[in-house]
Amino acid sequence: MFQFNGFNMVFPDGRIFKATYKCFSVSMLPGNERTDVEKGGKIIMPPSALDTLTRLSVEYPMLFKLNNTKKSRASHAGVLEFVADEGKCYLPYWMMDNLLLEEGDILDIESVSLPVATFSKFQPHSTDFLDITNPKAVLENALRNFACLTKGDVIAIKYNKKVYELCVLDTRPGNAVSIIECDMNVEFEAPVGYNEQHAATGTSSQGGDGAQGTSAGQGEVSGTGQGTAGVLEEVIETFQGSGVRLDGKKKKDSQVDTPVMKKVLPRGVPDYEFQFGMLRFDRSIKPISDRVQEEGATGGGVGSAAGSDPESFRGTGFSMKKTRK
Repeated sequence: MFQFNGFNMVFPDGRIFKATYKCFSVSMLPGNERTDVEKGGKIIMPPSALDTLTRLSVEYPMLFKLNNTKKSRASHAGVLEFVADEGKCYLPYWMMDNLLLEEGDILDIESVSLPVATFSKFQPHSTDFLDITNPKAVLENALRNFACLTKGDVIAIKYNKKVYELCVLDTRPGNAVSIIECDMNVEFEAPVGYNEQHAATGTSSQGGDGAQGTSAGQGEVSGTGQGTAGVLEEVIETFQGSGVRLDGKKKKDSQVDTPVMKKVLPRGVPDYEFQFGMLRFDRSIKPISDRVQEEGATGGGVGSAAGSDPESFRGTGFSMKKTRK
């Protein structure tokens, strides 16, 4: 079984772990629901496998090749725990899809040693993946639950309560690589169906979207009444509704509800002719303080007609002290 070569011992077949188990999905695992297993690329094996691996002194990290001999499909995975029932192993559902396995099928597991990954390329199966702001950061965080990658596999990652499927198009330096404690360059291929959707949106943007943007710009100008040179304030009524007394009595005339008005600046229209790398400064918009002075100079208010500032704090005053008679 082994031979001596100086002070080194060579084990041709002794350090390879081989076993056959009935495979099940994680949902069939007894006990509480294990959602953490579905998020990664690791399996759960029985305790006897740990004893055998310890006696064989298998190198760490423990990586395994999964073979479905009936369908001639193979993949690679790490191990998460050794808590499965004897003769059974539990896999993530996406891994069973890759191996074309069903509940209770026979799966051959063999320990392997994989090279450390230096490059990988992924292709999303849906254009919804483009909605993620930083896909590389999301993928990096998701791959922390994986131990290895196999070329041709379709992995599943979860982000914001949504599952995204990614096809592993390429891995270097081999068709199966280990991604534990490695510096790996990642590239993304265009998602499946992206070209057709991009062409459809491109033609619509030249037609209907362009006309819609023009009409929206014209509507904003007509709403302000001052063209692009002026910006008016929107008056918003807050705290709408009527108040009720706690004692059930009717309110007095002095307690009649008066609407609370709030002035806010309207939202601007985006510049549809924006060019990357160019800054444009619009100096036609004047500050609010300057516009108030101009309105006073044109004689729009009562106080401005007399040549003075608008009257503030209108009304009569009251003294807090009672006058003695």
